[in-house]
Amino acid sequence: MATPSRLLILARLREGPLPATELAAEVGMEQSACSHQLRLLRNLGLVVGTRKGRSIVYSLYDNHVAELIDQAIYHVEHLRLGLIDPTGQLAEPEPESERRSAPQVAPTPSA
Repeated sequence: MATPSRLLILARLREGPLPATELAAEVGMEQSACSHQLRLLRNLGLVVGTRKGRSIVYSLYDNHVAELIDQAIYHVEHLRLGLIDPTGQLAEPEPESERRSAPQVAPTPSA
């Protein structure tokens, strides 16, 4: 996600699957450059390609990738606005239904 072109590709795929040629046009990249970035993203497990006739339709690997993109965009906006969160918690907490409870670990007695 450190490369702006990869983030553009991921953000566009966040909206839905696209054939590689249309994806390149929508993100303003040459077809070969977009294909190179897609290959890297596929190797990283962030996107998948499905052959449909003569073209390959790309989409995000799963919802976890979409959540990563959302968090990255939220973080960039947070920094851009100069907001500081001293508690280390997100300003917008997760909905209760999406929280996973962390396993409870009993404290170790000190010797």
